[in-house]
Amino acid sequence: MWSTFIVSDEEGRMVAPGAAGTAGGLAGGGPASGAGGLTSLMGGRSTFGGKRRRTTSMGHGMSEAQEGKIKLAFFVAIVGVVLTVLGVGTEFWVELAPSKSFYNNQSCLTAHLGLWKGCTKTLWVADIDPERESCGPAELPGESNCTYFKFFTTGENAVMFQKTTQRNLNVAAAMLSLFSLFLMVMGTICIGMALSKEILFFLKPASICFILSGVLVLLAIVVFHQSILAFLASDHTVPLHHELSWSVSCIGCAGAILIVGGVFFLLLALPCSPWQRCFPHKDSGS
Repeated sequence: MWSTFIVSDEEGRMVAPGAAGTAGGLAGGGPASGAGGLTSLMGGRSTFGGKRRRTTSMGHGMSEAQEGKIKLAFFVAIVGVVLTVLGVGTEFWVELAPSKSFYNNQSCLTAHLGLWKGCTKTLWVADIDPERESCGPAELPGESNCTYFKFFTTGENAVMFQKTTQRNLNVAAAMLSLFSLFLMVMGTICIGMALSKEILFFLKPASICFILSGVLVLLAIVVFHQSILAFLASDHTVPLHHELSWSVSCIGCAGAILIVGGVFFLLLALPCSPWQRCFPHKDSGS
């Protein structure tokens, strides 16, 4: 009396291998042929002895080592994205300050600008470092007044310290930063597709997106700095001391990190590792 093997496939359905040809197979070839039929059924996609790996349409699956490297590079890129969002959303790109004694001996006025708005702040001279000649820094406690720029609504320039901002340069810097954020989103989608579908092809567009976003972020800093120089040159009545603040530091670090992350994705997308190509592995027998 023959016993029936009941096997469940990957979707959870019950399958009886060799239901039609079990008797004939066992009669013709004995138990070996029946075991061979069971082996051929399960040999296509094995789920025993380790984590099952899907295969792509190209026939090449993604190994666990490749997946770990992609996740590590993606973490590096995410750090750059977070720093970019932090820098773009804050208004501490540059600090402007006249001399401490320009207004009176009790209070002075300082300002800090970003891509979207500018803030003026009244500080007490007694709170400022005696060795500092200009008013500031802006982190000191004081009365603050922030207003959004009208570059993107009515097209008006802002006036601070009798100086006029340059609308075209400010808008260009803002548009570069927004376009870089868009490329970061596209790169993130490509990495998500690569990890979910296990297709290494998506690493190439992701690397291009992250590298271009890093370049655009650094270019936005250059354009913004040029807008500040043009702002200072618009009027020389009030001498101002200017210095780039911590938001620009976040943006600069983000641009470098995004470029490095994009290069990592590009290296992972190559069919052969450059390290193995330059230093091929030699067998001990040779």
